[in-house]
Amino acid sequence: MKKKLIAIAVAGLLAAPLAHAQTENITIYGHLNLDVDFVSSATDSSLGKRQRVSSNVSRIGVKGSEPLGDGLNAIFQIESQFAGDVGGGSLASRDTWLGLQGNWGTVRLGYMLTPYNNIHSYFGNAPTYLASILRTGALWAQAGPSKADGSFDARLGNSIRYDSPKIGGFQGMALYSTDEAPGDNGWVGSLGLFYNNAGLQVGLAYETNQGYRAKNVNDQALTVSAAYDFGFIRPAVVYEYLEYEVDGGKLKRDMFGGSVTAPIGPGKLYGAILHASKGKGAPAGSSVGALRAGNKTNATLYELSYSYELSKRTIAYVGYIYIDNNDNANYTFSHNGNANTRLGVAQQGVIFGLVHNF
Repeated sequence: MKKKLIAIAVAGLLAAPLAHAQTENITIYGHLNLDVDFVSSATDSSLGKRQRVSSNVSRIGVKGSEPLGDGLNAIFQIESQFAGDVGGGSLASRDTWLGLQGNWGTVRLGYMLTPYNNIHSYFGNAPTYLASILRTGALWAQAGPSKADGSFDARLGNSIRYDSPKIGGFQGMALYSTDEAPGDNGWVGSLGLFYNNAGLQVGLAYETNQGYRAKNVNDQALTVSAAYDFGFIRPAVVYEYLEYEVDGGKLKRDMFGGSVTAPIGPGKLYGAILHASKGKGAPAGSSVGALRAGNKTNATLYELSYSYELSKRTIAYVGYIYIDNNDNANYTFSHNGNANTRLGVAQQGVIFGLVHNF
C-alpha cells in the first residue's frame, strides 16, 4: 500500500511541470557582443588614446506566453544586461514587462523602450544591434545622455505600451510613462506609425517629455525615416527635429542622414552619414546634453563597417567611425563614449567585434 502511495505521489510531481509546460511556452535567449576598440580625439593628440575591450549591451532573457482562450495570450519578458568584459550585471535591467496579446494587438506594463526607439532599425545600424561606438545615437535622439538630461532614446519604467496588429503593412504604437516623482509628476508620451511591406519601410515617430527633464519644462522630438531593399542594396534616409525649452527660448536642432547596406558575400557592408545642424532659437551657449546653441555648433558623423556571418548565430565585424565637431560642438559616441573630449575636437574609433546569439 505504501509503495502504491509513493508511486502516485511521484507521478503527480512529474505530471505537474509537464502539464504546466503544455500551457506556457518559455524561451531563454540572449547574446554576447564583445569588441576591442581604439578611440581617440582625432584632432587633438594631447587628449590621448584609449584601448579597451567593451561589452556592447550583452544580455540574457527569458520570455514566454500562455494561451488564455479565444485567441488571448498572457505574455511576459524579463531581460538582464551583463558585462561580458569585466563580469557582473543587473537583473531585469532591460525590457521587463507583463502583458496581454490578442487579435486586437498587444498591451504591456513595465519597463521598456519607447516607439521612438523602434524607428532606428528602419535607418539601419548594422552590424552591432544598436550598440557599440558605431551607434547612430551619437547624433540621433541624443542617445548618450539620460532621459533626465534630454535623451529621446531611453528605456522607461512605469510604462504602459500598446502595439496595434499589422494591417496591410501598417502598425501603430503608443507608450505613456510617468516618473512617479513626488509632487508634480513628469511624464513621457511616445507615438509611432510604421509601414513595412514588399521591401519598403517608412516610419514616423514622435515623443514629448512633459516636465520630465525639469519641472514645467517640455521637450519634443520628431523623426521620419524611410528605406527600400532592392536586394543587392538597401538605401535609407532619416530626418529628425529636436526642441527643448531652456531659459530665453526654445533650443532647436535639425538632423539629416543617409545610409546604405549592401550584402557582400556572407556578410554586409554598411555606411552612414549623419549631419546635425547648429542649435538655434535660444541664447548662444545654451545646451541640453551635447546640443548647444550658437554658431559652429554643428557636427557630422561618418561610419563604415562590415559584418561577416561565421554561422547563423555568430557574426564577426569591423568598423570605423569619425565625428567631425565644429568649433563649438562636442558630440561623442553615445555608447562607450570617449571621456577625453573638448569643444571642437573630432572623435574617431576603430572596432573589431564578435557577436554570438543564443
